Amino acid sequence: MQDLFSIAGKTALVTGGSRGIGAMIAEGFVRAGAKVYITSRKAKELNETCVRLSELGECIAIPSDLSQLDGIKQLADELISRESKLDILINNAGATWGAPIDEFPESGWDKVMDLNVKSVFFLTQKLLPLLRSAATKDEPARVVNLASIYALRYSHQNTFSYSASKAAVLQLTQQLGASLIKDHINVNAIAPGLFPSNMTAFLMEDEEALNNSIPMNRTGKLEDAAGTAIYLCSRASSYMTGGLLVIDGGSVVSAG
Repeated sequence: MQDLFSIAGKTALVTGGSRGIGAMIAEGFVRAGAKVYITSRKAKELNETCVRLSELGECIAIPSDLSQLDGIKQLADELISRESKLDILINNAGATWGAPIDEFPESGWDKVMDLNVKSVFFLTQKLLPLLRSAATKDEPARVVNLASIYALRYSHQNTFSYSASKAAVLQLTQQLGASLIKDHINVNAIAPGLFPSNMTAFLMEDEEALNNSIPMNRTGKLEDAAGTAIYLCSRASSYMTGGLLVIDGGSVVSAG
């Protein structure tokens, strides 16, 4: 039982790992003894996070643009050139777009869908050789997809493509989970509520009002994100696939 929640010695890739929930998960993994690759589009920010996390353990940065298939392939090829197996894939990279319904542009719709849904599928596809190499019946490889509570409830924001994309991530998680059982690859999803990030910065301007809108009276912390991801990637969750964990301080169950 002592190593039930251990991910020590595992190799992980966290997309969108330079900031927000991605950086929280990456830090948790590094502190837990995993070898962690992080990737994002902005190289400077990515490298700064890598330097910080490298003081805690093994962290490697690979810049990539996952909104394009060429970028997905380049990242997968780079990882395949460095590693013989991949124990954990965290599909966290995402984007949002807000505009009134009468003005919502096709470019905003496509940008969000390409990164939030399309890249999740094709990066998982391209990394299947490494995931299969790591997977065994007793210790499956893990894919964790980041969805959102706004896949489950109305967001009160004009983020039409974001909510739709995250609902698609939940269905894709089930489809991938069922399809990859035979390969001993477990696929699960996390639906976070409000965590501090650049994406939610505009909501953080009135922190007191924001906290009052959440039943637990606070936003998410590093331990909340990292602890949930560690559970889904450890032996403790070996019998779970196609599932969803909601970490939102009670927002969904209290929505009415």
